Amino acid sequence: MLSERRLEVLRAIVQDYVGTEEPVGSKALTERHSLGVSPATVRNDMAALEDEGFIAQPHTSAGRIPTDKGYRLFVDKLAGVKPMTLPERRAIQNFLDGAVDLDDVVGRTVRLLAQLTRQVAVVQYPSLTRSTVRHVELLALAPARLMLVLITDTGRVEQRMIDCPAPFGESSLADLRARLNSRVAGRRFADVPQLVQDLPEAFENEDRGTVTTVLSTLLETLVEETEERLMIGGTANLTRFGHDFPLTIRPVLEALEEQVVLLKLLGEATDSGMTVRIGHENAHEGLNSTSVVSVGYGSGGEAVAKLGVVGPTRMDYPGTMGAVRAVARYVGQILAES
Repeated sequence: MLSERRLEVLRAIVQDYVGTEEPVGSKALTERHSLGVSPATVRNDMAALEDEGFIAQPHTSAGRIPTDKGYRLFVDKLAGVKPMTLPERRAIQNFLDGAVDLDDVVGRTVRLLAQLTRQVAVVQYPSLTRSTVRHVELLALAPARLMLVLITDTGRVEQRMIDCPAPFGESSLADLRARLNSRVAGRRFADVPQLVQDLPEAFENEDRGTVTTVLSTLLETLVEETEERLMIGGTANLTRFGHDFPLTIRPVLEALEEQVVLLKLLGEATDSGMTVRIGHENAHEGLNSTSVVSVGYGSGGEAVAKLGVVGPTRMDYPGTMGAVRAVARYVGQILAES
C-alpha cells in the first residue's frame, strides 16, 4: 500500500501531466502543489512510485509521466467525479429537450458528449431485448391489408405491413387491438410469445387466420430488432491528441470503425455502473493507448444501453466521468418522459 503522501504525489503528477502535456519533475511539483515536504523528499517518493510501476520516465528528461497502472490507481482511489455546473446542466437539458424522436435523441447525445469532453463519443441505441412494449397499433389500409406499429418504452417505433388471408372487419380489428394491448402493454419482449399464444381462440373461425398472421408478424418484429446499433461522433477530436498516441492514430481510428469492438468496449448494457478502462485494459490492440469511460442509461433506473467516450489515457478523468454520468442521466429522463 502506498502512503498518503505518495498518493498525493501521484495525484499531483496525474493532474499536472493532464493539464500541461509535459512530463512532471519534482521541482515543478513542489512549486505547484502544497505537498508540505522538500523537493528531495518528493524525488524519493517519485523514485518509489517509479519502482512500483505507477509512473515512468518517457525519455532522458528529468520528468515523469503516469503509467496505465498509475492512472488506474488515480481513478480508483483519488479521482472523484467532477459534478457539472448549473449552467452546464441547463445547457445539456435544453439541447436534449429539443429532440423529436429516438434517432434525434441518440444523434444529439453523441454531439453533446463529443463537445463536452472533446473526445470521441459512442452511444448505443436502446436494445429491444431489454425493452418493454408500450403500445401496439393496428391500422386498416384495405379490407385485407393492415399496418402494425410497435412502440417501445424507449421510444423506438417499428412498422410492418400485413397481407391478411381474408378481409378483416373494423370491429374485429378494434377487438384484436384492445385484447393485444391488454396482454402485452408494459411487458418485456421476451414475455410476449407466451402472453399471446392462445389469443386466436378468442376469435371466430373466419378471423383466426388473420389474428395468427398478425401475431406472427409481431413476434418476427420482436426477434428482428434485437440487433445492436451504435452512433459515433467527434472522431476528429482525436487529431488534437496526436502526440498521445505512440506511433500513429490509425490503429485507434481502425478500431473505432468496428462496431463489434465498440460494443465490447462499452460493456454489457445491463451493468449500469460507471466503467473506466485504461490503456492495456482494453482487449483490442488498437486501443491500448486509449481510455474508455462508459455508463448505462435507461428509464426507470434500469439500463437499456450504454454510452461513453474514447480518448487518450492522458484524460481529465473526473471531468469526463462527470460529463458522461450527467448526459446519461438526462437521456434516461427523456426516455422515461417520451
